[in-house]
Amino acid sequence: MKKLLFVIMCVLALLIGIYPVIYVFVEHQHTFLGSKSPEVLHDNIWKTAFFAHITFGGLALLIGWRQFGNSFRIKHLRIHRIIGHLYMISVVISSISAIYMGFYANGGLISAAGFICLGVTWLITTLVSIVKIRKRNIIQHQQLMTYSYACTFAAVTLRIWYPLLKNITQDPVNSYIAVAWLCWVPNVLMAYWINRNQHLPEA
Repeated sequence: MKKLLFVIMCVLALLIGIYPVIYVFVEHQHTFLGSKSPEVLHDNIWKTAFFAHITFGGLALLIGWRQFGNSFRIKHLRIHRIIGHLYMISVVISSISAIYMGFYANGGLISAAGFICLGVTWLITTLVSIVKIRKRNIIQHQQLMTYSYACTFAAVTLRIWYPLLKNITQDPVNSYIAVAWLCWVPNVLMAYWINRNQHLPEA
């Protein structure tokens, strides 16, 4: 069952990770950008943050899952470190962009707070995990990276929760407000459960 869930997670991460490519082929009015006001769309800082967020967030989603699994780390430690550096850089860029974008989130204050908290949690867990590995604290590094990728995976769970709630409630605005929290809080709680129940090897 664990292997099946891991495979499902990887497939979803790969599918959503390449999502930013649609902005090359699809007219923007048919994407998320179609929900933004003309004032926001003409803000060059916001547009830069948006494309930085989806590009590097997609990259983090695409490569982050590969970091899990003791056998891969043991056999390919150098590749693990290269992916780790690339993941860290991608998350820093994407999370800072997400925090900025959060102030312009659809749905008002509650929605904005949800996405800003997600961005801050994503950034902090990733940076602290880097501090821990530099201090050779492997267990805390792995646990914090589990939290980090739980935040990264919000890109997937958002796209599951939102259409589900919208179809059930027929209320897209309030569904989006709820999803600003639902897309990541359960993920972090799941990461906590995994960390608490997983016996990691000593350094």
